[in-house]
Amino acid sequence: MRILVVEDEPKVAAFITQGLQESGHEVRIEYDGLMGKRTALKEEFDAMIFDIIMPGINGVELCRAVREHGISTPVLLLTALGTTEDKVNGLDAGADDYLVKPFEFQELLARLRSLGRRGIGIEAAPNTLSYHDLELDISRKMAIRGGKEIPLTAKEFGLLEYLMRNRERVLSRSQISEKVWDIHFDTGTNVVDVYMNLLRKKIDRDHADKLIHTRVGHGYVLQLAK
Repeated sequence: MRILVVEDEPKVAAFITQGLQESGHEVRIEYDGLMGKRTALKEEFDAMIFDIIMPGINGVELCRAVREHGISTPVLLLTALGTTEDKVNGLDAGADDYLVKPFEFQELLARLRSLGRRGIGIEAAPNTLSYHDLELDISRKMAIRGGKEIPLTAKEFGLLEYLMRNRERVLSRSQISEKVWDIHFDTGTNVVDVYMNLLRKKIDRDHADKLIHTRVGHGYVLQLAK
């Protein structure tokens, strides 16, 4: 993968760059948001990693600017801000995932592998999934409910695809983490819950029939309430 890293802390930037290069990736590094924006808009990458707190413009603003220019490259935000509100702000700006500092480098690699795949069903599968009035166009990476297109980030799309491939089946948080984020260990974060809440707002908010449900103590299920 060709990866853009925008990180103003030299030690952190060097740590990430060295690890990515040793893992076989090509890395372009920028040390402030404005230079990061210029590079992101001018060159093509397979993934982008933005620190949130940095000079020029912060990572959330940088992510929003990239999306406003129609660039759909997966974005991973690095943040020392651990509150759910801070994470949601980043995701609402168009980020596909976030990682809270300090982090293990293996977890960063796992998140990048997941973002690089940008899809859950590797096996041969139909180009369209449907349930009730919800449709998922796999080829065009588009969700439609009640005839209205619903904009989703790459990670939200992957999560919804996994739910729809396992409709009416309760999925645990560990199952979702493994399949959607490629994480096989407990990170101590509530990333699944945050994303599920974001997805539920987009899919169910304007509809009387709710499709995404929490099963307390068990996980989540895509099912038409009876």
